[in-house]
Amino acid sequence: MSYFKLPEEILKGGSFLVEDTKSDEVFIPEEFNEEQLGIYDMVKDFCLKEIHGLGILKVAQMDASKHMDEILAIFDKASELGLMSVAIPEEYEGLGLDFNTGLLYSEAISMAFSFATTIGAQTSIGSLPIVYYGTEEQKKKYLPGIASGEIKAAYALTEPSSGSDANSGKTNATLNKAKTHYILNGQKMWITNGGFADVFIVFAKIDDDKNLSAFIVEKAFGGIELGAEEKKLGIKASSTVQVFFNNCEVPVENLLSERGEGFKIALNILNSGRAKLAAGGVGGAKFALDQAIKYANQREQFGTPISSFGAMKYKIGQGVAWAFATESAVYRTGYNIDRKYDALREEGATDSEAKVKSLREFAIECAIIKVQGSELLDYATDEALQIHGGMGYSMETGIEMGYRDARITRIYEGTNEINRMLSVAELTKRAMQTKEINLMGEGKKIPAHLIGELIPFRSGKKLKEETRIVENIKKAFLLISGAAGRSLGKKLVDEQEIVMNFADILAEAFICESALLRVKKLAKNKDLDQKNLDIKKAAMRLYLYEALDRVRKAGYDAINSYASGAEKIVMRRLLMLLTPPYEINPKSLRRKVAEACIEADGYCL
Repeated sequence: MSYFKLPEEILKGGSFLVEDTKSDEVFIPEEFNEEQLGIYDMVKDFCLKEIHGLGILKVAQMDASKHMDEILAIFDKASELGLMSVAIPEEYEGLGLDFNTGLLYSEAISMAFSFATTIGAQTSIGSLPIVYYGTEEQKKKYLPGIASGEIKAAYALTEPSSGSDANSGKTNATLNKAKTHYILNGQKMWITNGGFADVFIVFAKIDDDKNLSAFIVEKAFGGIELGAEEKKLGIKASSTVQVFFNNCEVPVENLLSERGEGFKIALNILNSGRAKLAAGGVGGAKFALDQAIKYANQREQFGTPISSFGAMKYKIGQGVAWAFATESAVYRTGYNIDRKYDALREEGATDSEAKVKSLREFAIECAIIKVQGSELLDYATDEALQIHGGMGYSMETGIEMGYRDARITRIYEGTNEINRMLSVAELTKRAMQTKEINLMGEGKKIPAHLIGELIPFRSGKKLKEETRIVENIKKAFLLISGAAGRSLGKKLVDEQEIVMNFADILAEAFICESALLRVKKLAKNKDLDQKNLDIKKAAMRLYLYEALDRVRKAGYDAINSYASGAEKIVMRRLLMLLTPPYEINPKSLRRKVAEACIEADGYCL
């Protein structure tokens, strides 16, 4: 694929809020090339043959505490196909996929149910710390084996007393007298792949350090004891155990990066994981919608398929529009990360430095799409179960398994609450401390913008009304967050409910704009696949219609929570000025989207 050079301002994370992004500056899923789509098809075929082919009932009953041999057999088959090597550079016997193609891989592997978590841990958090931060010796020693699946990897960060507050972990490392080994003691929990891992990326504090350090710890070092497999709500075929370190001797050369850099490593790896989880959410949602549509077409009540009923079309149309918008944002983000990587390499950064910095640059967007992707997945699986009715509650269809598996995605890679607050905190930091994003400058333009909103608007061609809606969502965020900041000052950081209101508005600005830019790019670039363009426009408009209500609600909640008297009245009126009704027929749009997918017998956008 030939990539175009993006303007420098587009390569700044969070810039979408203050920059006028053009449609030709974003990547859309319709631009994936044959090679990339071939990878997607290969992964999808593996999932359907090696996992679905076992029978959904058997897969639903698989549990890591009872079926470890079968689970490892699937792991080995995935390894033989090279599915463990996607993020490892070619010089260490990996495929070395770019980040956006890696997201497409994550979308496809989501069809592996619990095994998506197993494979995801190997290809992401279990290996990327070495890819990004390892020495040349560490990379040569571990990465080829991880790529081939011969070495099975896990990531050990969470402890009983430290989850979201990861840096408060108690696991400790002390240098021995000979200064040849660190002696590791402590306890880790919720360790994916822990029951069979050969290598653990372990985070611990050296002596009385304030910050964590990271270590590559082989199970063969000894001093490692595993707890029993956890009994979980979902992802039962994924191994999850506690890991205990009792005087585990780790060679000094297995310290990853520098002393005290562990927390930074953990945060940067999470940025990658969040984006991949978002892509997986999109893939899982599409699969759930596929199953729901197929069942609705087959299931008859009152002498007709239930897919003909308006209530069913509502659920399908709503889910498809949400998936379309979220997918647009996911691959826009992945592409920007890749282009930032290229720019950093041109400036002389090493491969590892460029990968870390490009992910760090788009931490805001990664947090946003993680929340959106996981909540989309929960919605889609929930409605798929509802459409299946009693059969959805039965184990034999696999829908109840998908429903249970989906729920974890709002918790791991940072809870959605943490990610919401992180997106706003990171944006604020870049505006107030590093001055990378000119929020104040944009805020000063709001009075003139509001005057413009007083002029009656005539909806014209080329999606002008939708463009105005997206612009106004951005202005609503700037207006309300700025006023709250001036009113509450430093106290705002303690008002988490208000901060999450801001986060929801910020997220809608990014998701809505991504969907709109995708449709604009398709409409004017006839070289791209024009299939279902009218349906995609309808999905985009439907999403904007729903998003506008969410923005209005979040804005009112924030204003009513911090303002009083005249300020409250004025702010509410200004918000209404920015978020007037979007005069469309949501039922007609929803039915148009749903009926296209019903006719195609599955998700068709």
